[in-house]
Amino acid sequence: MSAANEPFYLRYYSGHSGRFGHEFLEFDFRVLGDGRSATARYANNSNYRNDSLIRKEMCVSSLVIDEIKRIIKDSEIMKEDDEKWPTKNKDGKQELEIRLGNDHISFETAKIGSINDVTDSADPEGLRVFYYLVQDLKALVFSLIALHFKIKPI
Repeated sequence: MSAANEPFYLRYYSGHSGRFGHEFLEFDFRVLGDGRSATARYANNSNYRNDSLIRKEMCVSSLVIDEIKRIIKDSEIMKEDDEKWPTKNKDGKQELEIRLGNDHISFETAKIGSINDVTDSADPEGLRVFYYLVQDLKALVFSLIALHFKIKPI
């Protein structure tokens, strides 16, 4: 099996339950059958000021998936371990799950408010890898949504 056809899946979740109910941001990428395309799904639920659930789904090419794989490999997240990362708390949690070829990781940690939360953690190097990878993935997802859907600015 070539690298282009290796199994791939990515899911990110960040959320909490609070005054406005279950608020979260979640996205995932799933490669379809022949590996030439994939679906990207995005959900954002903010009940603040009666906002409603936003769901978007789009098809993306294998080139987009190749770029996501490159970002993941360059980050070296697959070498990390979340054992010493802050655990979920009243402010919520983040989850990151990646299947890349035969490798599979699943991380859970508290929400990270700022880089200071990373620096002050028991595993600043590992958590820094997670923090910046999530920033890169979110930027990519928001760019894809802006390209695929006309979202009117507020």
